[in-house]
Amino acid sequence: MWTRSASWVKLRTMAQAAARTGLSPQEYLAFERSSPLRHEYADGEIFAMAGGTLEHSAVAANVIGELRSALQGRGCRVLTSDMRIKIAATRRYVYPDGAVVCSRPEFEDEQRDTLLNPRLVVEVLSDSSEGYDRGEKFAQYRTLPSLEEYVLASQKAPRIEVFTRQPDGAWLLRIHGPGERAALSSLDCALDVDRVYLDVFDRSPTGDGPPAAP
Repeated sequence: MWTRSASWVKLRTMAQAAARTGLSPQEYLAFERSSPLRHEYADGEIFAMAGGTLEHSAVAANVIGELRSALQGRGCRVLTSDMRIKIAATRRYVYPDGAVVCSRPEFEDEQRDTLLNPRLVVEVLSDSSEGYDRGEKFAQYRTLPSLEEYVLASQKAPRIEVFTRQPDGAWLLRIHGPGERAALSSLDCALDVDRVYLDVFDRSPTGDGPPAAP
């Protein structure tokens, strides 16, 4: 017979307490490091991370693979969605779909599982998160002094959007589709859109290839 362990009950109790009264950042980190699931943190509240679709997972993996190939031997580290990022200015802890750090990594503490200084962040858009990733989450990321570029990749069609921080603090958007390369000036490299979306989609109903970029 399956039974709930004491640790599972403790995690559930902590989550319920957070919903009622809020957790401090230190309490959140203690909770998160003991949890079998991942949660983002926003000013005392915790939010469980949902699983992704096949397309979402494939796009994220391909972006990370392309970045890894382009940056190999150049002193940058390409990180997966396992790496948590702290946004100190707004009391947030988030999990991007990917990130790159090129200077010496700075961490919240000796656990080395909460990054403070990403240079680039990647999010793969989903139906449930697109509005958040484009709006509130991007606004939070923009408060990171180290962040120079923000990449949004569609899971529905071959489309990559790159937001680049300008010297005056504004963000320039460039949109890239099939046959194009998405330049990443912060890393002096580019993402080949066709390679990022290679084998991601089933063939279209007409049998002539993947969906076109909108």
